[in-house]
Amino acid sequence: MTQPPAYPARYWHQHEDGRIQCDLCPRDCKLHEGQRGACFARARQGEQMILTTYGRSSGFCIDPIEKKPLNQFYPGSSVLSFGTAGCNLNCKFCQNWDISKSRDMDRLMDQASPETIADAATQHGCKSVAFTYNDPVIFAEYAMDVADACHAQGVQTVAVTAGYMHEQARRDFFSRMDAANVDLKAFTEDFYVKLTGAHLQPVLDTLIYLRRDTRVWFEITTLLIPGYNDSDPEISAMCRWIARHLGSDVPLHFSAFHPDYKMPDVSATPLATLVRARNIALQDGLHFVYTGNVRYEAGDTTYCANCHAPLIVRDWYLINQYRINPQGQCTNCGAALAGRFDAQVGNFGRQRVAVTLHQAGS
Repeated sequence: MTQPPAYPARYWHQHEDGRIQCDLCPRDCKLHEGQRGACFARARQGEQMILTTYGRSSGFCIDPIEKKPLNQFYPGSSVLSFGTAGCNLNCKFCQNWDISKSRDMDRLMDQASPETIADAATQHGCKSVAFTYNDPVIFAEYAMDVADACHAQGVQTVAVTAGYMHEQARRDFFSRMDAANVDLKAFTEDFYVKLTGAHLQPVLDTLIYLRRDTRVWFEITTLLIPGYNDSDPEISAMCRWIARHLGSDVPLHFSAFHPDYKMPDVSATPLATLVRARNIALQDGLHFVYTGNVRYEAGDTTYCANCHAPLIVRDWYLINQYRINPQGQCTNCGAALAGRFDAQVGNFGRQRVAVTLHQAGS
């Protein structure tokens, strides 16, 4: 297969000692000739930085939007999902480690230009395109170009990200996104340093930026790991921070951990932990709290923040009941529901469809 040419990256400067410093994320990698950054996707080539994964993907699938997870962004719609390889965090509990920790460029067999991806989303009837599986921050230039091509065809864009990035890249990146799910991996600096190799504050900065300075619809996911970030005080502190700084209408997803990567001996998260966390979040003032990677109807259901009637009743990713009018209001009390909605709910359901994209002229 013919490899795409190296793509010049943005967000770097020449360091005073001759190395090139990456300014994309707080890792601030400083590179000699031929070296790659910690994310693996960005490298020095001569006197510039290049993005080695531009135009290359680990595969394309059509998913339900609720799988991202986004429960209040065009519910029931389909999303064309893809990622590349590498990551700028080093999570010991990574649930997608085979992609995010990959150093094998041969895995990236699917090549696709931004226009090809936008065309595929349109042809398959997808409401949106999601940058996911590994963190799109590290392939920001590619993601932003894809987003521009999607918007030209009326297709929405979704970022599934840990939000670990510097200010300038943050502004550029999210100016192209319509929705995001941000992984808030824990609410202590100790957890971030020891289990992710990163820091908490830049992620909080991203969340505050999304709320105060953008119109991006965003939801938050926290993977609860038994014994590491699932205590009542930490969960409550996080939820109170979200309510105070982001608002009570920001949806929060508590997701179940399963043993993987460098933490195979840690027990899977029991349903009782997710239920407990959800109850804490509701008591601390959050209106929309979900549970993930488990089957639990109350944790899949969207309730009205005003009258508490069940508005979107789900069974995993299948929507069984939908009680929102075309104006995005509760049909019981008329209160507006926070989120983005079409006049009619989507019906994509639980399916997951692998797709192959064909480049023009290939």
